[in-house]
Amino acid sequence: MSVNTYDPGQVKVIMGAIDLSGFAEDTFVNVTEIGEGISSVSGADGEVARSMSRDSRLRIVVTLLQTSASNALLTALHQADKATDGQGVVPVAVTDLRGKSLHAADSAWVVKTADAGYAAKVGSREWTIETGPSINVVGGNA
Repeated sequence: MSVNTYDPGQVKVIMGAIDLSGFAEDTFVNVTEIGEGISSVSGADGEVARSMSRDSRLRIVVTLLQTSASNALLTALHQADKATDGQGVVPVAVTDLRGKSLHAADSAWVVKTADAGYAAKVGSREWTIETGPSINVVGGNA
């Protein structure tokens, strides 16, 4: 019987030339398909029909510690994208180096600047990234 190992330190998020770091504890990256995937309807007589969405866009939510230097880099990417009227799209990849998962796109952007809250303890910043057409493989770990 084999033992599979997951190591959160081996999950890499690369946005443009930035290797993001300073992730928050618990869930620090979440990848969701934006499209509907495969949807179905049932007619009045019970006949079922399906439709296949061609929308392969992803929504990637990255949660960083408020102390992470990557916050300033993502802010700069977002501001550059807005200042150039949308010319600031960059590639993105979320990869589990100890597994087989890969979520990647040639075109991605920061949707908006993260909200900023301040408290007695270190908090987090949540960044939403959206992509154009993507590769989305949810694999296991070896």
